[in-house]
Amino acid sequence: MGSETATIPQQRASLFSAVPAWCWMACGVYAALLIVGVRLLADSDSYWQIAVGRWILDHRALPTVDIYSFTKAGEPWLSSSWLSQVLFAKAYDLAGWAGPAALAAACIAAAVALLTDILSRRMPALHASLVALVALMLACGHLLARPHVLVLPVMILWTYSLMSASERREAPSFWLLPLIALWANLHGGFLFGLVLLGAFALDALWNAAPEQRLPLALRWTAFGIGALVACCVTPYGWGSILASLKILSLGELLRLIAEWMPADFGRIGPLELALLGLIGGALYCGVRLPPPRIALVLGLLHMVLSHTRNIEVFALLLPLVVLTPMAAQFGWRGAAAVRLQAVPMALLVAGLCASTVAVAARQDIAPPAAQSPVAAVDALKAHGVKRVLNDLPFGGYLIWRQVPVFVDGRAELYGEKFEMNYYRALQLKDVDGFLGLLKTYDIDAVMLEPATPAVQVLDRLGGWRRIYADGDAVVHVRTGSELANPGVLK
Repeated sequence: MGSETATIPQQRASLFSAVPAWCWMACGVYAALLIVGVRLLADSDSYWQIAVGRWILDHRALPTVDIYSFTKAGEPWLSSSWLSQVLFAKAYDLAGWAGPAALAAACIAAAVALLTDILSRRMPALHASLVALVALMLACGHLLARPHVLVLPVMILWTYSLMSASERREAPSFWLLPLIALWANLHGGFLFGLVLLGAFALDALWNAAPEQRLPLALRWTAFGIGALVACCVTPYGWGSILASLKILSLGELLRLIAEWMPADFGRIGPLELALLGLIGGALYCGVRLPPPRIALVLGLLHMVLSHTRNIEVFALLLPLVVLTPMAAQFGWRGAAAVRLQAVPMALLVAGLCASTVAVAARQDIAPPAAQSPVAAVDALKAHGVKRVLNDLPFGGYLIWRQVPVFVDGRAELYGEKFEMNYYRALQLKDVDGFLGLLKTYDIDAVMLEPATPAVQVLDRLGGWRRIYADGDAVVHVRTGSELANPGVLK
C-alpha cells in the first residue's frame, strides 16, 4: 500500500510535465489578468466600443453615419473595428463587465502563448518563457479591453508566417489571406500587416540567390495583391482602408491624444529601461543582423518612439524579428517538443473556466470610477439637459448612458481642426473660442474634469451655475433668463 501511494505524486508530476511551456504561459497569463481585470477596463473607450457592438446586434446592420454626437450627427462614420465591438458586446451580455475583461485576457494570453511557442522552437523553453514574460510586462500599459488586443494573436501568427516564408525563400501561402481579412474586420491596424508583408518580401529577396529574385518578387507581389483584396473583405469594402488611413492623417492632433503621443524620456520608465537593456546586451554580445532585419528593428523602434500606443507591437514582434539571426549566431537549440496531453489540458481548461465563472458571479469587475462618473451624469439627467460640452474622457460613458456627446474617442470622425479648436478652448489657450463653443453649439451643460482650466471660467461666468462636483467631474448648467447670453465674467 505504501509503495502504491508513494507513486501518486510522481504520477501527478508526470501528468503535468506533459504540458508544454506555451500552455502554462497561456493559463498563467490568463489567470493573472483575470485577477486584475479592473485594470483591463481602465479606458472609457471600452464603453462606446461595447455600445456600438450592441447597436450592431440590435439593428443587424453596421453604422455608416454618426449617431452618438450632436456635433457630427449624421456625418459619415465607419466602424472599422465592428467585429471586435460585437464580440465585446456579446461578452458583456453573457457575463457583465467580467465578459469583456475575460475576452481581452484570453486574447492577450493567446498572444503570449503563441510567442512562447515560436521562440521555444529556436531556444530553450525557459528562456522563451522569460522573453515572452518581459514582452508582456513591457506591453501591459496598453493592454486594455479594446479592439486592438483582440488582434494580437492574429498579428503574431501573420508575422511568423511571413517570416517563415521569407526564411524558406518562398512566397507565403494564399491560405494565409483569411488571416489578414480577419484582422481587417477586428481592427483598423490591419494596414500594419501590409507594411509587414512588404518588409518580409524584401527580406526574402535579400536571402534569395540572384537568379531566384525575379520569380520570387513576382510571387510575393501576387500575394501582396491578394492581401490587399483580402483587406477589403469587410462589410465596408474599400472603405475600411480609407477609414484606417483617415486616422493616420490627424496631424497635430495625434500629439495631444495620450496614446498617440511620442515616447517621453523625461523620467525613467519601462520602455527606456528595455531599450537601454537591449542596446547594452547587443553591444556586449556582438549581435549581428542582416540589413533587412536591421530595417525591421529600426522600423519597430520608430513606431514605439513616435506613438506610445505601439508598445505592444514593439514588445511582441521584436523577439520574432531577431530570433532566427540570433539563434544562428549563438547556436541556440530549440526545446524538445512536448506533446500536449488531453487529460492535463482538460483539467487546466476546466480550472480556468471555473475561475472565470466565479469572477463573473462576484460582479466586482467594473470600469474604475474615474471612467464612470455615475453621479455627475445623474445630475445632468435630473436637469434635463440636451447639449453637453464634455471633456474627452467622459465621451465613452456618456454614450453608454445614451447622452449625445460633444466629442468622444472617435478622433477620425471629428477631425484635426475640430478637436484642436476644442482642445485650445478647454485649455483656455483661446478664451473667446471657449465662449464661442458655448454659443455656437447652444450648450446648456458642461461636464469637465476638475483640473480642466475652463472649469474656473465657468465658476465666474454669468449665466452658469455649478450643480455638481467630485474628484472626477464638475458639472455646470445654464441658468434661467441668461440662457441666450454667455455674458461676462462675474
